[in-house]
Amino acid sequence: MLNANAQSDKDKSALKFNLNETGSHYFQATFLNQVWLRYNQSNPGSTIDNEAQKQTFDIGLRRTRVQMFGQITDKVFLYFQFGQNNFNAVYNTTGGANRKNAAFFHDAVCEYKLSKADQLKMGAGLTIANGLSRFSQPAIGSILTMDVPVFAQATVDQTDQFSRKLSVYARGQIGRLDYRVSLSDPFPVISNGTPVQAPGKYASFATKGRHKQYQSYLIWQFFEHENHTTPYMTGTYLGKKKIFNIAAGAIYQSRAMWNRPSANDSIAYQAMQLYCIESFLDMPLNKEKGNAISAYAGYYITNYGKNYLRYNGLMNPMNGTILTASNSISGQGNNYGNAYPMFGTGQMIYAQIAYLLPHATLQSGQLMPYASYTHANYDRLEGKKMEVYNAGINYLIKGHNAKFSIDWQNRPTYSLDNSGAVQKGTRKNSIILQYQIFI
Repeated sequence: MLNANAQSDKDKSALKFNLNETGSHYFQATFLNQVWLRYNQSNPGSTIDNEAQKQTFDIGLRRTRVQMFGQITDKVFLYFQFGQNNFNAVYNTTGGANRKNAAFFHDAVCEYKLSKADQLKMGAGLTIANGLSRFSQPAIGSILTMDVPVFAQATVDQTDQFSRKLSVYARGQIGRLDYRVSLSDPFPVISNGTPVQAPGKYASFATKGRHKQYQSYLIWQFFEHENHTTPYMTGTYLGKKKIFNIAAGAIYQSRAMWNRPSANDSIAYQAMQLYCIESFLDMPLNKEKGNAISAYAGYYITNYGKNYLRYNGLMNPMNGTILTASNSISGQGNNYGNAYPMFGTGQMIYAQIAYLLPHATLQSGQLMPYASYTHANYDRLEGKKMEVYNAGINYLIKGHNAKFSIDWQNRPTYSLDNSGAVQKGTRKNSIILQYQIFI
């Protein structure tokens, strides 16, 4: 029988039902909505419904999610997440698709604890328990910047379901070590909803010979331990914890990619090998004043095969381009709108920093300005650096539960000249206002 009266004061703010008198067994639901209002300068050649647009203003739902999870017994944990992403006016406009086909299960996980504490948990299902980076499994309700660095969700919507995969995994915390290892069964790239590329000069995801994927992620925690209820990694604790970590992650899949240098060559298969070393700092500076600092730095080595490059634009406000293969470096033709080279074979550096101002700065709520920087050297860009700058501020009305954020982004554009060499184009800007409610 559910016993809501046994909830603690902390639990009373959550939609949580206790399954025993102590509250150690429970079932809980959360709801999140992130609404974006955005001005965007369009990439060259961008169109909406075949009409050129140099700039756009759009309204959309970046994320709408429902979580349901619970500790059913001392050892049994159940987790579900359902929702949608990137829902704006041009969502599902290709081929007369149905705009109502938007929501789907992100997670469906059964987990069993083999130890008394959190030393070893085994789980299986559709899950985001990934390798590589903390941003490969982000807790989106606690994002520090306007959005996470999506490049860390390395195969997003290619061979996974919005970064989730059918996996069996082990995770736990042994002393200061937090670890997770998983074996994943990637989805065929032919089921991702976009036209499949035939093997060409540059690497793409193979449609034949699919192999299992191996993932690992290790964290050394110098101070307090991070949350461990779910595999999701917190964006910022807003000074509630003293966290300093170093971590390393990897993803490996043999024969994941293929290419054919010319029509006379046979298809060559290549492994996908992704590695990351990173550090995360999030701690209070003065608990009485309520100010805090948060910072992250990570170095990524991403090998998707010969000259692999993928453009991506978050909740893209455009749906087409007049550019062709002769003047565009994007093999998938998705370099329109707000897209930029987000994934590729090469090396990347990502860093972010934020300062939570003291309570006394405002009569209610807190301000948290931030900045982030992405730097990539992708092989396909022929030595042209890929750099993205973001800066913004969060107005935390009630922590992450209710907040406004405004973000400015400056991103690059690229083209091909008559000889086929990569050229840098005019940099473009976007400004986004987000309103997030999370209960």
